[in-house]
Amino acid sequence: MAPNAAKRQRVSKSNTNDQEMSSSQLFYETVKGSHEFKINGYSLAKGMGVGKYKTSGKFTVGGHDWMIYFYPDGYDQASKESVSFYTNLESPGEVEVRALFELNLQNQNRKGQCLGSSKSPVTFKAGNSIWGFSQYMKRSELETSDYLKDDCLIIHCTVGIVQTRVEEGKHYVTPVPPSDVAQNLKSLLQSEIGSDITFQVGNKKFRAHKSILAARSPIFRAQFFGLVGNPDKEAVVTKEFEPFVFKAMLLFLYSNELPETRELFDSDSLCTSTTIAQHLLAAADHYNLARLKLMCEAKLCEEIAASTVADTLALAERYQCQELKNVCLKFAAKPENIREVMKSDGYAHLEKWCPSLLTDLLKTNAVVDKK
Repeated sequence: MAPNAAKRQRVSKSNTNDQEMSSSQLFYETVKGSHEFKINGYSLAKGMGVGKYKTSGKFTVGGHDWMIYFYPDGYDQASKESVSFYTNLESPGEVEVRALFELNLQNQNRKGQCLGSSKSPVTFKAGNSIWGFSQYMKRSELETSDYLKDDCLIIHCTVGIVQTRVEEGKHYVTPVPPSDVAQNLKSLLQSEIGSDITFQVGNKKFRAHKSILAARSPIFRAQFFGLVGNPDKEAVVTKEFEPFVFKAMLLFLYSNELPETRELFDSDSLCTSTTIAQHLLAAADHYNLARLKLMCEAKLCEEIAASTVADTLALAERYQCQELKNVCLKFAAKPENIREVMKSDGYAHLEKWCPSLLTDLLKTNAVVDKK
């Protein structure tokens, strides 16, 4: 395949990672309307008979026609001592409507009392269903109340039609490249532009920026800007670490990533990533870099080996990395590993300087053997 073709394929493939996202929202809402039904000459309506009714005029709510039904002698035999009120959907056709209702009697001061309402929406089909109260109020109670004056009744009906609407979200996808802060800061470190501090580490010098170091490490912050710090300091001699370790730590401070081995040495080096992580763990602890310390722990857990596990175990004990210590003990205690571990230089170091770790190793070995 030609180089240009391969390049075009890669570009095309990266574009497929851009995803358009759409969304929608469903809203339940009510469209409300009211109707006042005034009944004059109430006493003349009595005696029509059970189940006989008179209706209000049609009124429209939410595009649908409704009527109020008034039964002066009750809707049925069970309600013959009461007045009954119902609402009905009058719109023609096979329409189906969900609605909430409220029926209020108005007293002579035009103040209503809600004597009945639907707790949840009622489903109506035209000409096929009604909603209301068969025993709305006892006639004897009604006729001695403030709701009846000059032989006149006023009933107020409120209808709330349940409607839905859908709103579709509008998303304009603008491809946003990944952050290049790390690359830019690493370039700043490597170019030494604006640097204001020089570190002498062994036979190497490193230029850096006090503000960036102080933002990343509380140790550097105290050294340059603390109560006894010196913001005008231009040079620092560091004897605690090898040059490659200090350089690795600087790269992390500027990029927030573990550096590659090739970034630390001018030519091919026999130094392994495990060795770098071991030394960098010490630097992370010294400069109070919690994230770098955890990253070194994770790296050492991934690369655990019989030839290096004893050294790593000693570091885990020294810098209080409990999880790394547990991983090392379990690995070293396995029957297939223990003999190789005991041949390593790190194990000899444990015998001389960390006898308590040998005790821990023996205890772990005993547990492994039982399993």
